[in-house]
Amino acid sequence: MSPELVVGVDFGTGSARAVVVDTRSGSIIGSGEAEYPRWTQGEYCDPNRAQFRQHPQDYLEALELCVRRALEEAGGNASEHVKGIAVDTTGSTPCPVNREGIPLALLDEFRNNPNAMFHLWKDHTAVAEAAEIDHVLSQGSEVDYTKFQGTYSSEWFWAKILRTVRVDSDVEQAAWSWVEHCDWIPALLSGRTDPMDMYRSSCAAGHKALWSTEFGGLPPKELFANLHPYLGQIWSRYTQRPQPADTSLGAIDPAWAQRLGLNPRVVVGGSSLDAHAAGVGAGIRPKTMVKVIGTSSVDLMIVDRAQLPAQSLKTICGLAEDSIIPGFWGLETGQAAFGDLYNWFKELLMWPIETIVRNLSFLSSDDKLRLQAEVSRRLIDELAAAGAQASSEVLALDWFNGRRYPEVNEELKGALFALDLGSDAPAIFRALVLATAFGSRRIFDSLAKSGLEIDHIIAAGGISQRSPFVMQTLADVLNRKITVASTEHASALGAAIYAAVAAGIYETIPHAQDPICGAGSGEYEPNPAQRERYDLLYQKYLAIGNFTEGLLDV
Repeated sequence: MSPELVVGVDFGTGSARAVVVDTRSGSIIGSGEAEYPRWTQGEYCDPNRAQFRQHPQDYLEALELCVRRALEEAGGNASEHVKGIAVDTTGSTPCPVNREGIPLALLDEFRNNPNAMFHLWKDHTAVAEAAEIDHVLSQGSEVDYTKFQGTYSSEWFWAKILRTVRVDSDVEQAAWSWVEHCDWIPALLSGRTDPMDMYRSSCAAGHKALWSTEFGGLPPKELFANLHPYLGQIWSRYTQRPQPADTSLGAIDPAWAQRLGLNPRVVVGGSSLDAHAAGVGAGIRPKTMVKVIGTSSVDLMIVDRAQLPAQSLKTICGLAEDSIIPGFWGLETGQAAFGDLYNWFKELLMWPIETIVRNLSFLSSDDKLRLQAEVSRRLIDELAAAGAQASSEVLALDWFNGRRYPEVNEELKGALFALDLGSDAPAIFRALVLATAFGSRRIFDSLAKSGLEIDHIIAAGGISQRSPFVMQTLADVLNRKITVASTEHASALGAAIYAAVAAGIYETIPHAQDPICGAGSGEYEPNPAQRERYDLLYQKYLAIGNFTEGLLDV
């Protein structure tokens, strides 16, 4: 019997990853990764202004490379047995496109214009615009159109569009529409790039653009048009009803089949945002929370509409129909920075090392690069090993990129407390790890208090696979057992599951999850000896947070 293979592609923050999955055994038989070359060089980004943009050419090059590498690792004639392909991406990561659906940055006149590129999820240049949109949608009419998502974020679709047209009239004139990254890739692969006809993901539409059947679609056009006439135009061109990630978009475009090394019979599936795909790849079920832990963290659950609590959840999470598994409302909450805190500290420590090594005359250029790379590679592991033994009472707030949930406030900043002359690097690193764990507990406690039942926690993402210190701390702080997902490629595996359903190999996502998702790669049990101490430190974390947030009102 011929194998039935599918390809899942995960477009992450810094690279794209592809997996080739045997749908009968559930095995990943090939994987490949490709970095975004322009992003890796820091092009088009300005962290001081919270500007993070990605060039569409990065996505095109990485897509081709990672799929071909995955197929090569799968070996033999694997490409002939691929039945479907689907993707996930970061989000909200929208881009202005022309009438033909071409991202403006792929046109010569906009090639180096950051406003014409994809606005990465963590771009926070639209804080003021988000506040205006939130006011109009929550208080500007009889209906609260933020009732399912909470305070509108600068990370989301409409805020980024409004900000761009206010600062760049050339982009405003040229951009016929805007599309999410997770919509553009399926459009390319299926050959349906017309913005009026292209696939729109239920996940991005619901969580980021506020599309809901409860509203009859998007919030009313006039609310957006009153903010800026251009938003009314984009509203009018958002014509396709959003569809779930397991939707079949038909056969792959022949040109893309050739570029990726796939057979022309491959079916293109829909898409979702990366964390939601990871939830599927990790084996999400009702009453199960999947924590996707990477540069940020996203906590996911699926809930039957009839089982949602009666009270509003808008301050602690976002809800959208069919955003994770069709037929359920997907619940999304999380922290705007998680691993980014650790990386910030690493870069802080690397600056003097890189500066000094660069000026050492007795080392060759190659030796300098090797030394810097080796220190960078080992630094976090060394900090974690020493931090696990630290007894310092240094505390931190995890709001280095603002606070996402509960109670969104993008103006908040991170902080360190209780430093003294004995506070060394491991103690500060431990404080940052505790801060991310305490932020997770604040979310968990809020969900539990609302009446949502959480019987099981599964962790996915790179940190869950690579950092026992972080994961044990998280289990101790939450006082819950945490199961680690069976693969480090949970997002790509989720996309592969979408492809398997789109291609007709399985009837539904849960049917596909049974053979494809593993039982887990390990577990972390909470240490009872740590409970009292961490409960006390958590209360201090909350008190410090309240004090710091109160300073904004002074």
